[in-house]
Amino acid sequence: MIDYTSPDFWPQLFDTMLKGTLETLWMTGVAILFTIIVGLPLGIVLVGTEKGRFLSAPLGSPALGVTINRVLGFIVNLGRSVPFIVLMIALIPLTRLLLGSFIGTGPAIFPLTLIAIPFFARVVEIAVKEVDSGLLEAADSIGATRWQLVRRVILPETAPAIVLGIATTITSIINFSAMVGVVGGGGLGNVALTYGFQRYSWVHIVAVVVVLFVIVLLVQWACNALARSLDHANRASHAADVIGADA
Repeated sequence: MIDYTSPDFWPQLFDTMLKGTLETLWMTGVAILFTIIVGLPLGIVLVGTEKGRFLSAPLGSPALGVTINRVLGFIVNLGRSVPFIVLMIALIPLTRLLLGSFIGTGPAIFPLTLIAIPFFARVVEIAVKEVDSGLLEAADSIGATRWQLVRRVILPETAPAIVLGIATTITSIINFSAMVGVVGGGGLGNVALTYGFQRYSWVHIVAVVVVLFVIVLLVQWACNALARSLDHANRASHAADVIGADA
């Protein structure tokens, strides 16, 4: 049992929480980076390859567009339907093969990324579908390439929604990261499991909950502020375009 009256208890609690927090931030940071790199283009392609959309006929083949859309849609739906704990356990052999081990914060990033990519891709998909079709048609009518359409219209228009989606995805990754403690993934989940469950320390449990709550609060606050800033920038840009057109 843990001795709460021991003079070493609070310093040890601080060290344990600091180590767990840094591990959780590391896992979440790397996982969200790879999630954005893969999930952002995946979400755009999912929308673009729909019938009548800007990527519906890649290489001049509508059939190829349909095939890509269905395959990617199947993969995303499959990824979203598997519970994280099941995915994490199922990936143990592959994680060990690719990274040499399935224990530790590094290997834990692999399943965290795989579970977050389909979720974030759907967030991006919803954001892209909200883009005014008139803007896309206007850009297409002046001869914009597919890449220019994405870079100059879709990404700026969807940026606020995508930033808010990133906040939601980060929150999900943080929640999932608490589960990787089950397989020795480290982080705050491991602290809760080792001290809260196995050694019955309610102080550690409360500390983990408070730290997770503060992290999520700060992430949401930062992303809300960034989304508002991007939205104001978009509105200012549109206003400038209108004034320029009227002039």
